[in-house]
Amino acid sequence: MVSWLSPADPPEAFPDLGNHGEDPEGLVAAGGDLTTARLIAAYQRGIFPWYEEGQPILWWSPDPRCVIYPNSVHIPRRLARTLRQKPFALTTNRAFTNVIDACAAPRRYTDATWITAEMRSAYVRLHDQGHAHSIEAWQGRHLVGGIYGVVLGKVFFGESMFSVARDASKVVLVSLAQALASAGFHCLDCQLPSPHLFTLGAKLIPRDQFLAELAEHCPPDAEVPDWQAIFRSVWG
Repeated sequence: MVSWLSPADPPEAFPDLGNHGEDPEGLVAAGGDLTTARLIAAYQRGIFPWYEEGQPILWWSPDPRCVIYPNSVHIPRRLARTLRQKPFALTTNRAFTNVIDACAAPRRYTDATWITAEMRSAYVRLHDQGHAHSIEAWQGRHLVGGIYGVVLGKVFFGESMFSVARDASKVVLVSLAQALASAGFHCLDCQLPSPHLFTLGAKLIPRDQFLAELAEHCPPDAEVPDWQAIFRSVWG
């Protein structure tokens, strides 16, 4: 049975996943709100929001979980050639709202988006408070790819990415993983699997293992990393 949250409930009032009845797709709760405190409490517990306009807020924790360990990112031969050619200029947090808007834009196969206006506002607040970040790929003045996500402790929780130029999203993801590896990050949470992610070294791990890794690498008292310093050390 799905747990129902009230906005009046404490931010951490999520069900104990170890004792929670299994939904085959990982739905664990509904309702609540998207305050910064509740979102941080959710991510620390391996839970993230995902819903469409007109639905209540839905909270998910799939089992198994899809992750990339930064030190084990895989770079296919053709992508390695692209990386050597340096076709994109890479930046971080230069265009956070542009990245989230591009991720929310209609795709060729659907006009639906889960990045509602409410979700957009929530992640912009997280960004303003130093908890959410973006990586951008540029060709000249044109934004052609990007990813955004939440950072807690030594975990990057990827939310969405987009690409309008060949290999742009792959270059962004690999470059992010390399930067995370240099900074000693534990993992990049991909939430749900895709063939695209598997080509880059993504793995499926049991949810119990993922939760144990979160408890170690993004505890409630974890320091907020100096995000800009991470990328200065890698990109100069």
